[in-house]
Amino acid sequence: MSRKKRIGLSCPYCGLGMRVSTMECPSCGVEVRGSFRQSLFQLLSEEDQRLLEAYLLADFSIKALAAETGMGYAAIRSRLDRLIAAYQALKKNEDAKKAILEKIASDELTPAEAADRIRRLTDGES
Repeated sequence: MSRKKRIGLSCPYCGLGMRVSTMECPSCGVEVRGSFRQSLFQLLSEEDQRLLEAYLLADFSIKALAAETGMGYAAIRSRLDRLIAAYQALKKNEDAKKAILEKIASDELTPAEAADRIRRLTDGES
């Protein structure tokens, strides 16, 4: 069985974030191009996504997840805390980007200034 490879979330050329622009029906081959909204959950690491899915399927019960995975409560709680922190950081970053774009719309920033601020956000600078 061949396993599909996941593509990175960053551009291999410039390092900035990639976006989804094409969707295809695997059955009939119809292809739709455009700018599609991406969930912040998709930006989480594959490991965090798997943990979130397992936690969901365990009915959000750490006890049930512990029984299923053999991990202890403390280990699961620690991983969930890291997952929550990662999601909060993504959310904060996206909110900051939206605020920058709103400043362009209200002529408080030029597009060049906004691009610089967004680049600094992406690079992890303040």
